[in-house]
Amino acid sequence: MVVALIIACEVGFWVLLALGLGARYLLKWRRTSVFLLLCEPVLELVLFAVTAWDLKNGAEPGWEHGLAALYIGYTVAYGHYTIRWLDGHAAHRLAGGPPPVKPPRYGMPRARHEGRLWLRTLLGAAVACALLQGAVWYVGDEGDVSSLRSFQWTALRVVGIHGLIALTYLIWPKRGPAGMSVTEAGEGAPEGARGTARSATTRR
Repeated sequence: MVVALIIACEVGFWVLLALGLGARYLLKWRRTSVFLLLCEPVLELVLFAVTAWDLKNGAEPGWEHGLAALYIGYTVAYGHYTIRWLDGHAAHRLAGGPPPVKPPRYGMPRARHEGRLWLRTLLGAAVACALLQGAVWYVGDEGDVSSLRSFQWTALRVVGIHGLIALTYLIWPKRGPAGMSVTEAGEGAPEGARGTARSATTRR
């Protein structure tokens, strides 16, 4: 049941996002768009509640509960990023807005961009580990929590691997073509685009 709900939440996320952006830029229904985008966090709350209810009813902690925690953590960390990124593209393609600024490609601007992405991954892992630790405490000594512990280590490994990748951009910054200015290399480019739908809608 939990796995099916994770899939349903992911599908629901993209459906609500498509409906929200369509309502904003095609139908010009700004309030409807805000309402649809604000429904996004509800999906994660439902997943959290169902997972907790499943454990409360005596379900043996398994990989599906760990996966649910990782999914919620990822959505918290990258939800706003994805919404903002797609919103910029929708505004450009559907409403004649300016082309969205691309992430920096070279030098320290690229290193800073990768560092900000790593901080998002760190946030997602922290949320996932906190949820998993709460589940461990809830289950207590009477249940087998090895799978929950395993997913905590998975989250930490993801942070470590992503951190090493981001660090390579700092230690060995990619050089741009000769003669390219700092601005052309991407200095000051915005971070891009999936935290909360509320943040995505308040900027408009």
